[in-house]
This record gives sequence, structure tokens and C-alpha cells, in this order.
Amino acid sequence: MMRTSFNDGWQTRPKVNPFAELSGSTVPFRPVTLPHDAMIERERAAPGGEVTMEGGAGAYFPGGTYEYRKTFSVPEEHRGKRILFEFEGVYRDAVVFINGDYAGQRPFGYAHFHIDADRFLRFGEDNEIRVEARTHRDSRWYTGAGIYRDTWMLVGEVVRIAPDGVRVTTPDIDGERAVVELATRVENDSTAVRTVDVVTEIRDADGSVVAGDVSKVTVLPGEPATVRQRLYVRAPLLWSTDSPTLYAATVTLKDLDTETVTFGIRSLSLDPERGLRINGETVKLRGACVHHDNGVLGAATFARAEERRVHLLKDAGFNAIRMSHNPMSKAMLDACDRLGMLVVDESFDVWTSGKSEFDYSLNFPEWWERDIEAMVAKDFNHPSVIMYSIGNEIPETGSPFGAAWGRKLAEKVRSSDHTRYVTNAVNGMLAVMSELGKLLRQSQERATEDGAGINTLMADAGDMMNAISASGLVTEKTAESFAVLDVAGMNYAEARYALDRDLFPNRIILGTETFPTRVDGNWRLVKQHGHVIGDFTWTGWDYLGEVGIGRPQYATPGAPRPSHTAPYPYLLADCGDLDITGHRRPASYYREIVFGLRTRPYIAVRRPEHHGRTWAGSPWAWSDTLAGWTWPGFEGSPVTIEVYGDADEVELLLDGRSLGRQPVGEDHRFRTEFDTTYEPGELLAVAYRDGTETGRHTLRSATGRVELRAEADRQVITANGGDLAYIALTLTDPDGTLHTAADRPVTVEVSGAGVLLGFGSADPASEERFDATERRTYEGRALAVLRPTGPGKIHLLASAPECDPVEVLVDVD
Repeated sequence: MMRTSFNDGWQTRPKVNPFAELSGSTVPFRPVTLPHDAMIERERAAPGGEVTMEGGAGAYFPGGTYEYRKTFSVPEEHRGKRILFEFEGVYRDAVVFINGDYAGQRPFGYAHFHIDADRFLRFGEDNEIRVEARTHRDSRWYTGAGIYRDTWMLVGEVVRIAPDGVRVTTPDIDGERAVVELATRVENDSTAVRTVDVVTEIRDADGSVVAGDVSKVTVLPGEPATVRQRLYVRAPLLWSTDSPTLYAATVTLKDLDTETVTFGIRSLSLDPERGLRINGETVKLRGACVHHDNGVLGAATFARAEERRVHLLKDAGFNAIRMSHNPMSKAMLDACDRLGMLVVDESFDVWTSGKSEFDYSLNFPEWWERDIEAMVAKDFNHPSVIMYSIGNEIPETGSPFGAAWGRKLAEKVRSSDHTRYVTNAVNGMLAVMSELGKLLRQSQERATEDGAGINTLMADAGDMMNAISASGLVTEKTAESFAVLDVAGMNYAEARYALDRDLFPNRIILGTETFPTRVDGNWRLVKQHGHVIGDFTWTGWDYLGEVGIGRPQYATPGAPRPSHTAPYPYLLADCGDLDITGHRRPASYYREIVFGLRTRPYIAVRRPEHHGRTWAGSPWAWSDTLAGWTWPGFEGSPVTIEVYGDADEVELLLDGRSLGRQPVGEDHRFRTEFDTTYEPGELLAVAYRDGTETGRHTLRSATGRVELRAEADRQVITANGGDLAYIALTLTDPDGTLHTAADRPVTVEVSGAGVLLGFGSADPASEERFDATERRTYEGRALAVLRPTGPGKIHLLASAPECDPVEVLVDVD
């Protein structure tokens, strides 16, 4: 079918009661271009004010109901054709009306779905489509609201290739040739029997035809037919993370329809000794869990935003993404294919047992099969997708009925796609929550016998989760739920890795969610055990909602332990290796060293204002550090410096004066500390192995006048296809050293062929808005995102107090 973007020309507003509107209480529509997040534009409120999405879970944004409408014309020549509208994601409880009539709905906010539209349309005149979306206390994280992913208009003949109707597999590969099997679903909505030619060509990355076939298919009225073709690609170039080679398959129904899909030629295999193999080579998954929001853009899903995230995550050392806890966008899947990033795509965060008052558990029993089908249809041709996850921390996994549900979901996935593996991200503690009291009493008794108390056991959430997950109770209660899977996904349960090698010798384990503070030990286990195929940290990229779970916290004598969730105005989880602007934080460089991908050391400085205080951060919280040596007002004050490295030892020098040498490397958890007093200058770390230098890292104090700088990520962008320009705004000294202690408001003005789409910083607790033209920097940084409106030039002018204004020009083709 012919696909045309349907993103332009929409209007939106908060939905109003029609009876109230009749009485004069009107709310005007305003124009928007999709994708669009209606929630990110709302005013946040502290608890006690306007009803919020479970407060901190949704970043203190209010829920609500929103409506979108668009007027469009359908030419007379389209009469008799099939017309569909495709929505890649509407959050949530989407209901679609065409010319005032109900046309369809989709409760799940992450499913892509189609609306059969032609029966409702008026040909040769204007039509109106209206979409309602509602969200209210239905998630544990920031979801956004509205039509937040792309929309499409599909037009085709009555005999046509079905949407998502071309599926490609590569079941047999060797060095000389690859077998490429295509299954094409052809539909016939006419009243006549039709026989058509199906012409298929496979092209390589250069556009050369490398295989082809012609088949005939007879399609009966109302009875879709599947055409299977087996083609052979000689000397295939295989898809991998290091060499993500893609092919294109074009399937044509002669004189009727054409569909082109991209795919990769690669093989997957799995066993407990060699783990996961791609094209015959063992691959350990260096994984990042990510949420679906795009930081300063909210939940709006633009292709460039997704591509940029994948690119930056790969640059940081990750080779796999787990989309948590919902299906990944098509745009991100495309980026993972192109850039060579592996994907674990996840279906649901809930099944029948809800986690929020009005979440998807209310719809799951009726809709789960259709939503699984939609996820698989979206993913099928993407070589980056290696595994489907049927859930995350599902409480039912510890019960027989929950295991039965898991079996149904796993078999549904396999019947839809037998070429990939099935996992489930199981949290052992949650799986036995109903019996947790008994287990804790037993643990307390054992701890008392060992001379410790229950408070010692509970002092660290990671230790507690591990102790419970490794218990015999969890072993017994989760055995069937794990047995229905190809890969046992485990959240915060590394204590099971060695244990299960003996208890379940055929079990293959994936650390589907782990604490960032334990990556060194976890990665050692991944390397040691063939049946453990990888580790996914929570999280690779910081996100909106679940506010403050990774924030720095310090104990106060006599005060209660700090809460899990931070109070308003906290906005971010504050736990990503990369912050919401894409800037790498110290934990990211530490992880890169642990992965064996960085030989140079890395310096991170603890904030001197907290020196001497007792750390009380959660296991999701990295140390309260910053890669900066600019601390005005703390001259002569004590400061602790962390140095990360994979070497025998590291020497730290301040202005050439040695502060000593310390052992570092794996036996010392790849880190060491130096205590000194702060004085401006140059801090240098030099790593040594066997007495030979292996690398160095330098931090310099910012001095002199503060300057504002602006830099675009690319000088030329395109006017369509979801492209964006990212403008990094930084405060530096005249030599270009980032000034982390000179934050101030920055104002931007955008003119020309683009608009300001989002503007913000990584400040985890700001009350500033992302749709404003002024934003205060955080640790010397801010980020502006521009959306092109057509060909030409986008001009951005930025200014800040006591700084010369700066400007950036971006060309739009």
C-alpha cells in the first residue's frame, strides 16, 4: 500500500465535556505537528494540588484526556480503494472517530495499530478524523500523553499486500550463500478470484540486485493467501553489531502494489556452554535498559531523537538495548538496524495484577494477544531484534496461574515468530511477595544465629533482593515460569547465576535489570559463566518519572532513612549512565572500563560541600561525583577524588605534584580514591601496568571570563522524516574548559526554517519548562532541539548574562 505521512495539520486541546461546551465553557483547539506529547506541556503540581499520575512516578505531571482532530480530503479517484490509518503509538486508551463515527480503539499505549477507514470517508470532499487519548494513574513512570508517535495514511487496491505483510527470514547461512525466505500475505477484498504475479528482488547496500524470483498466487475473495519464496544470496555479507549490513527486499504484485522491507542476514544460536552466538560467534550483551521518553521532548518520538540515543549509547560501550517496559518504536528499531545495536523488545509491565490503579491490567485479558501480534509484526524484519520479553517484574510469575499465563504468552510469541528467543524479566522478590513475611522471618532467624539482625539484612536493597531471589522459596515458586522461556530473565538476582548452573543445568540466564553500582561484579559473573549471556543496567539513559531513585542522598543522625521517591519538584529518576541531554556521566566511563573498552583512567570528583557525610544513596545511585575541577569557594577545603582504571596502579598529580600512587584494576573494583584539599589547577591521572603507562586523563579548572558557546550536532539536516537539530549550549572559560560552577539562565531565539521543539538541561529537580525559551544551565550545559519546518536555514541566537551572544545556522535540505 502507498504510505503517506499523516503528521501535519492536526489540532489538539484538553477534552471538554460537550454539555459544558454547549453552555459556553469552550477550550480552543491549537495547531500541532505530530509526534506530540500533550503531557509535557502541562503544569506540574506537588501532591495535594491537582490530581497527579501517582505523584513522583509520573514526575508530578497531571493526567488528563486530550483530543486531536484533523481535516483532510480524499480524492474521488480513491473511491473503491482500501484506505487505512496507521498509528504507531497513542497514549492511552485511544478512541478514533472519522466524520463523527466510531472507527476503532486501542487501550494499550505502546501498540501500533490500523484503523480501517474507507467505509467512513466522503470522497471528493473534506473529512475529519478525531482521536481521543486519556491517561490517569496508569503507569509507574512518565508516559506522556496523546499521539506521541508517527501516523500514516495507507492507500491500496482491493488486491494488495497486507500492512506488515512481508516477512523475511534467513534460516540457512554459510560462507557461500544464504537462504532468504519471504512470506508475503496478499489480501483480496474484491468479489472476484484474482491470480497475480508476485515479483521479488533482493538488493544489497549498493542497490545491486543479488537475487530474484517470480511466483503466481491465486487469491480467493475474503481469503488472504501467503506466498512463500525461497531465494539465494551468494557470498552474503552478514549483519552484526560491528558490521550492520542491510539488504532490501522489494515485493511487487504486478500492476497492483509494491512493498519494500529492509532486513539483515544473520544467525542466532543459544546453549548453556557457549551462550548466545550471532553468526557463530559468542556475544555477551553489554546492555542498557531505557525508557521511551526523549528527555526534553517528553514522550514525542522523532526518528532523529531515537537515532541519536542509539548512537550515543553505542559510543558509550553498550551493544544492546532493552526497551523497558513496552514495545520499542519503529524509528528506534530502524536506528538499531543501521547502527548495529541488539534489541530485547518488551511487551508489558503488567498482566492481570495491576501496579497502578488504572493501568493496562484492566485491558490485558481482552487485548494481550492482539498487542503481542502487533509487537511481533513491527519487529519481524529487524535483524537487531534477538529476543522478545513477555513481561517485567510480573507478580504472577510466582504462582501456577501466573506460570500458565507465561506459557500462553510465550507460545503466542513463538507461533508469531519462531526465529527469536523468549524471555521474561522476573523479579524473584516480587514473585513471592505474598509469602515475603515468612521468608523474612526465616532470614531474621538465620541472621540472629549469625550474630546479625534484620536491620543489617535490610540495610541494602540489593543485598535483600539477592538474598530473597537466591532462596529456596523463589527457586520453587519460579521454576515453571522460567521453564516456559528460552532465556531466564532475572532482575537484581545475580546471586542465582552460579547457583542455577547446578540446580538447572539447561537454564540460560540474562541479567535483564541490574544495579549500576554492581556492574563490576556482575560483569565478572557474565564473563565467567557461559550460561549467563549478558547484563542490562538500570538505566543506560536517564528518564522522566520515578523521580530521584538514583539521586545522591546522605544520612542524618537520628533522622529516618531517606525515601525511595524524591519530593516535588524532582523531575528525573537521576540514575542513567547518560543524562537526558545525552551527556555521559562518570558511571558511564566506569562501565566502559569494566567492559574492557577503555584503557585510559577517568577522574571523578566528589562534591566538596558533602565531604565527610555518610552516604545513603540507593543501589541505583552512583557516587555524587562530577568530572570537573572547578569549585570556587572551596579553596583549601577537603575533597575526595575517585579514579577509575583497568591497570595495576594509578598516580594522581595536581599541577605536577604527585598525590601518590594507588592500586586499581579488577581486584580493586576498578577504582581508587585520593583525599586532598582543593586548589585550582590541573588534575592528572596516569595509569600503569607492569610499570608502563597505559593512559592518562586530565581535568583543568575553568579560569577567567565565562563564555557562552553553541554547537549543532550536524550542520545539514533534512526537512522531513523526523529529522531534528540538537544544539549544545555550554559555559566555558576562554580556553574552552567547561565551567561547571557558573550556571546562569540562557535565552534562545529561533527563526527561519525551523522552530524550537524543546529546551532544557539535566537538572534533576528543576521547575522550569521544556517548552520555554529561557532555561538555566546545569553543570554548565543546556540543550536546545530544533524541528525543521521546510527547506532553508534555521537561525538560533542564544544569550546569557555577562556573556556575548552566540548564533548557530543549520541548513535544511
